[in-house]
Amino acid sequence: MTCSPRSCSRPTPALDLRANPNKDARGVAIEANLDKGRGAVATVLVQSGTLHVGDNMVAGTAHGRVRAMFDEDGESVEAATPSRPVQVLGLSSVPRAGDTFLVTEDDRTARQIAEKREAADRNAQLAKRRKRISLEDFDQAVAEGKIDTLNLILKGDVSGAVEALEDSLLKIDVGEDVQLRVIHRGVGAITQNDVNLATVDNAIIIGFNVKPAERVAELADREGVDMRFYSVIYAAIDDIELALKGMLKPEYEEVQLGTAEVREIFKSSKFGNIAGSIVRSGLIRRNAKARVLRNGVVVGDKLTIESLKRFKDDATEVREGFECGIGLGSFNDLQLEDIIETFEMREKPRV
Repeated sequence: MTCSPRSCSRPTPALDLRANPNKDARGVAIEANLDKGRGAVATVLVQSGTLHVGDNMVAGTAHGRVRAMFDEDGESVEAATPSRPVQVLGLSSVPRAGDTFLVTEDDRTARQIAEKREAADRNAQLAKRRKRISLEDFDQAVAEGKIDTLNLILKGDVSGAVEALEDSLLKIDVGEDVQLRVIHRGVGAITQNDVNLATVDNAIIIGFNVKPAERVAELADREGVDMRFYSVIYAAIDDIELALKGMLKPEYEEVQLGTAEVREIFKSSKFGNIAGSIVRSGLIRRNAKARVLRNGVVVGDKLTIESLKRFKDDATEVREGFECGIGLGSFNDLQLEDIIETFEMREKPRV
């Protein structure tokens, strides 16, 4: 059968999914945790080469000699070929989920690579912590107190959970007035060093499926360090979001209380001009904020109801339909049919 080039399509070539097992191993750390008896335990997936017990390796910022390996059934293995996941013992610290690993010729090379990675990671963290504000606005923002920061220290049972918690927390957005910084994160129990760091940087310690080491809780209580413990990520996110909203400066809105129409003007040696008025809407309250409108134009603003009377008696408030005498302090520029509008500033609830 014949066909034109347009009607016939070429067969898709098969993917070459083979990996070379005859070289030093490379791969990725899937998960890691700190085991009380075995130290740092990293679950790694070999992507190329073969990983052997005794190999020198570096995973993220962790390095060491492979002391032992275990398969998915917990059985000891001597080598791991491509596509095989194994648990590795012998690393100096706990790598993060997603960190790449590679085998080196000796321990010195592994240590040097780990140190370079750690320095690069530290610089990236410092860049992430910098306040998102331009140099032109920085001094003014600090002087006006517009920048508030909530510092956190995150500790968890496994590195993947700590990273997931950090990513979720850093996505919280409550505006530009407050900022969240993760100044340290790690795997394992909360230690004295964590409390000391929290004391210096005025930070809150978040423990995810971990508790303080021995006597650390007493130290935190003595230093006034707030430690929070969670087993569900969403509970931690909700609490931190509420804390950030609580750091926001309150926003206020004007709420009208009432209006009164000036019907008569009386002169008083003690209170100045007194507006004999009738309350047209709402209520007039003593000590409330006020303004005076004439034909819809504001002729007096930032005033206060300094005196309020019903006939000869002092009153706290007068409601719609009743007459009253209103004193506006030193403001005496009153005319008949002026409208006295009273209001108060109420804090707006954060959404």
